[in-house]
Amino acid sequence: MDIVIENLTKRYGNQKAVDNISLKVATGEILGFLGPNGAGKTTTMKIITNYISADEGKVFIGGKSLSDNYYELKKHIGYLSEKNPLYHDMPVIDFLNFCAKIQGIETSRIESRVAEMITTTGLNREKHKKIGELSKGYQQRVGLAQAIIHDPEILILDEPTSGLDPNQIAEIRKLIRELGREKTVILSTHILPEVEATCDRIFIINKGKIVADGTADTLRKQAKGSDILRVKIEDGQADKIFKTLQSLRSVTMVEFADRNLNRFDIHCNDSNVKREIFRLCVDNKWVLTELTPFETKLEDIFRDLTMN
Repeated sequence: MDIVIENLTKRYGNQKAVDNISLKVATGEILGFLGPNGAGKTTTMKIITNYISADEGKVFIGGKSLSDNYYELKKHIGYLSEKNPLYHDMPVIDFLNFCAKIQGIETSRIESRVAEMITTTGLNREKHKKIGELSKGYQQRVGLAQAIIHDPEILILDEPTSGLDPNQIAEIRKLIRELGREKTVILSTHILPEVEATCDRIFIINKGKIVADGTADTLRKQAKGSDILRVKIEDGQADKIFKTLQSLRSVTMVEFADRNLNRFDIHCNDSNVKREIFRLCVDNKWVLTELTPFETKLEDIFRDLTMN
């Protein structure tokens, strides 16, 4: 099922937590939902799951209005909230049985479904412990298990790997990618490498407004406007190499990275520039000993878009 958000606005007093945002998430797509604290991510997620209502705008799930069809559509949504409310006095297996019942799973299927979720989320050794006795990481796994126990078509995950160690994070990433093959997933996190490793698309919100929407590669290209290559060219004078590189058709700017080592940073707008540099070195009998593309980090893009 797809999700379509149209002109969504939510106010708290005079402040707009969400300011007229529109968004579409396709079936089988994993959307990374990014933004600094207070940007409006959790508010948007709560509106999509109908925990709170919007002041303006609409949410459509599978083509149906959420506000008009909530009781029907909520069965298709799995939600792991940021604070992960759990019953700490309940053993894990009892809690998941309870969740299965309130999600309307057939009685005959509950035992097998709970067992599957315990295996899927790596809770087998912990299943008879009280939730309050578990580490934060294992409590997070319990929260994820309850979100997917009814096999929903849409998953809304607010900081799903919070408190997990690196090995656990890798396991949950793998699970989310597998789920995303046939489900619609919105994933909020502050771990930016996790977004690149898990998500098909990135949506960045700041002060309630959309500031970016696209793949990681698209955002990088938009952020820097051109590619940057670090090159080192030997057997030639630095100034002459500098001027010759500037003359290339695809080059927009050349900077010295290290004049003494004949190392340059080349800004270019055409992928053919690598061939041009190679030919240039051959023609001038220079030796090209380094050619490395610079990649703008997602952290830098995020900071540039959300610092204002």
